[in-house]
Amino acid sequence: MLQLRSYLEDRWIAGEGHGASLHDPASGAVLAQASTAGLDLGAALHHARSVGGPALRAMTFAQRGKLLVDLSKAIHAHRDELLELSRTNTGTTLKDGKFDVDGGTATMAAYGKLGEELGDRRYLLDGDQETIGRSPRFSGQHVKVPRRGVAVHINAFNFPVWGFAEKLACAFLAGMPVLTKPGTSTALPAHRVGEIIVDSGLLPGGAWALLCGSAGDLLDHLGSQDVVAFTGSAATGAKIRGHGNVIARSVRVNVEADSLNAAVVGPDVETDSETWDLFLREVSREIAQKSGQKCTATRRVFVPESLLDDAIAGLTERLAEYPAGNPSDEGVRMGTLAAPAQMADVCHGLSQLAQVCDIVHGEIPTSTDGPALVKPLLLVCKNPADTPIVHELEVFGPSTTLMPYAGNATEVAELVNRGDGGLVATVYSDDLAFAGTVLLEIAPYHGRVLLGSSRIAEHSTGPGMVLPSLVHGGPGRAGDGMELGGIRGLNLYTQTCAVQGARPMLDKILGT
Repeated sequence: MLQLRSYLEDRWIAGEGHGASLHDPASGAVLAQASTAGLDLGAALHHARSVGGPALRAMTFAQRGKLLVDLSKAIHAHRDELLELSRTNTGTTLKDGKFDVDGGTATMAAYGKLGEELGDRRYLLDGDQETIGRSPRFSGQHVKVPRRGVAVHINAFNFPVWGFAEKLACAFLAGMPVLTKPGTSTALPAHRVGEIIVDSGLLPGGAWALLCGSAGDLLDHLGSQDVVAFTGSAATGAKIRGHGNVIARSVRVNVEADSLNAAVVGPDVETDSETWDLFLREVSREIAQKSGQKCTATRRVFVPESLLDDAIAGLTERLAEYPAGNPSDEGVRMGTLAAPAQMADVCHGLSQLAQVCDIVHGEIPTSTDGPALVKPLLLVCKNPADTPIVHELEVFGPSTTLMPYAGNATEVAELVNRGDGGLVATVYSDDLAFAGTVLLEIAPYHGRVLLGSSRIAEHSTGPGMVLPSLVHGGPGRAGDGMELGGIRGLNLYTQTCAVQGARPMLDKILGT
């Protein structure tokens, strides 16, 4: 049996005992085990701070950027191997596996390019100098310098490569060492990426560590200069934020949690239009891609009452284009859930929604034994204003709930906002007044809003595509975190300091 090791203090080391089991969700077969029992996580963090931190901070942005570009190339060279591990350990089709692996390497390369653009600096200037006294010689300048701790990345199970790579890219470019803890149930691809990184010989000592298995007492050893970036459930995010040591030491925490992302179809959209076709294409893809196990997946769809039947028919037809099954079988376009253990939660959640909604396409599995397979479902809630559960319960699987509205922009925006914070929402409309009203009403509740219209029908990447140049995160239920967004992605790992002094001195010291 394969025992996944952790990489701590620049060496591979196995935890004690068997630990947790990793499965093939299509067959149920045990693929590997991972344990962190007996590992000295305090020592691992100290090594990263004392060895990796100084090494990364000594590098310029351009040097860190080159490191990221070289790492992305090294990982991409093993693409086929990683895609196979994605299929066996996360139940993804080849196309969905590419979405994860290629998304990770592309984001890493994008931040490498950003490092090249930032050049030979080792820290960032934030804005221009400000005159703060009667004499122009007395000035202030904001700078952003890398924090002196460790960036602890606690990643989700659904994107074992992309989540790993995008977080690492931002932290490395900022100048912080990283400890990566992948989601245990799907850690095989992440573990292999770790082996590739170590074997490449590109990393300075102490710059990176990997923890495969339980987090154990990791949070107990964090200090005020450390950062935790977590992706996963809101409940786990709350536990991290509420941890005694995290509170006592004011550890910086960024949470990106799942949310009930929404799509709105405007009353102006006609069923023979490009905008309608874009709506059907993107929502059906969000249901089926990665078996709906994406934090950006569309969970609620608001359509004008007059278009409800057309939306049901159109989405049903589109979902027929995603045959579901074992990702190894020919013709399958939607694989399984990422782990067998998730079957019970998904089926229970669907059953709860079915008590207040009508199932208009698909069915809830009657057994949670066997393959972790849930086929696409469409539900309809005809009275969303008086059905709280559809705005509160997220089922992390291939389903979405259609809800009619009367056509008023303010009304539908209020319904969208009942999700209490989302990562992304989409407004499908060519009516500037409608789209503009909805946008400004829902923007305070979302990290990103996509305006889908005929103007971008041929170019839209869809709401589920997280781009390195745009922020990822959202308020409220979505965790109130922020990642990526180009240079904004470095904010989590830097400290903004206002420096006051004589202008000539600031010019010489800070290179302004």
